[in-house]
Amino acid sequence: MNRNVALVLLVGGLLIGTYSFWSNANDQQSAQEAYEAAGPSKMTPQAEEGRLAFNQNCAVCHGRDAKGGSGGPPLIHKIYEPSHHGDGSFRLAVQRGVQQHHWQFGNMPPQPQVAEADVENIIVYVREAQRAVGIF
Repeated sequence: MNRNVALVLLVGGLLIGTYSFWSNANDQQSAQEAYEAAGPSKMTPQAEEGRLAFNQNCAVCHGRDAKGGSGGPPLIHKIYEPSHHGDGSFRLAVQRGVQQHHWQFGNMPPQPQVAEADVENIIVYVREAQRAVGIF
């Protein structure tokens, strides 16, 4: 096979693979549909408190019940599974904010109005909801 043809095929394959990964990873509609189809099963009392705190403090950007919104991504999504974004990353995001890196919503500013206890409950809520839809 000609080296130029091989190079074109390699680059084309990389571009297609990259597009496929990012289009799937950023598919907010799929995340919302999966969440709505499975829905969180009965949650622990701590997770229910977290859901309420989330909807009070985070839903304006991340959508009601963490399904994603016009200002922020869904947290009930495979990108936010514990092996990629551990609980500490949620704590730091609230404390320090986050530079945009997976989605095209812009930077997240710090959220100093959210109490530490609420952050912990929100994390429990997000993890239980993720489990309910089979993310981990």
